[in-house]
Amino acid sequence: MDCDKVPLIDDSADGVERAPKDRLLSLLDQVEAHVERLRRETLLLEERRDSLFTTLDTIRNSELFSELQETDKEDIQKYLERVTTRCMTVEILVRTDRDEQQEEALFQVNRFIDGLVVSFKTDPTTTRSKCRSFIAACSSQPEVPCDKAFESALLGCALDDQKKIKKRLHGLYTYIDQCAVIAQEIEE
Repeated sequence: MDCDKVPLIDDSADGVERAPKDRLLSLLDQVEAHVERLRRETLLLEERRDSLFTTLDTIRNSELFSELQETDKEDIQKYLERVTTRCMTVEILVRTDRDEQQEEALFQVNRFIDGLVVSFKTDPTTTRSKCRSFIAACSSQPEVPCDKAFESALLGCALDDQKKIKKRLHGLYTYIDQCAVIAQEIEE
């Protein structure tokens, strides 16, 4: 992303005389295209930041970290906290416009996902399969049966929210898998 470069908005008439309204519509089309590109680039930045948080959590829960001597573990923990705090200073916001039904649907979806997070502590195996059924609801060709109640709530969400929810579920599923691997290694 080149922050120094100002988007080029072309008002040239290309040798064709156009009405002022047509020229303004053309300019607005160009500006809108730049806004959409900016939104996409900002969402990519948000994904990169979230990926850094996931990496920090993975390090925090890694076998390598658990094998450290207590003094080394404290040093690494402080370093992890410092980097996590620094990463939290990066705020990225791309607002999604929603109507009342979409707000309610998003609330329901978030409640479903929060339920996954809570149940993970007591029943990781069931939570993993439930998460897969939620991911299946986000897919046009699911590999496993989808959770119909979750799918119904998901379909009521704004398209931008549906994309974010799918990514969030994939991230949660990856985290659940990583925790399962770590738990297995500890048992062995």
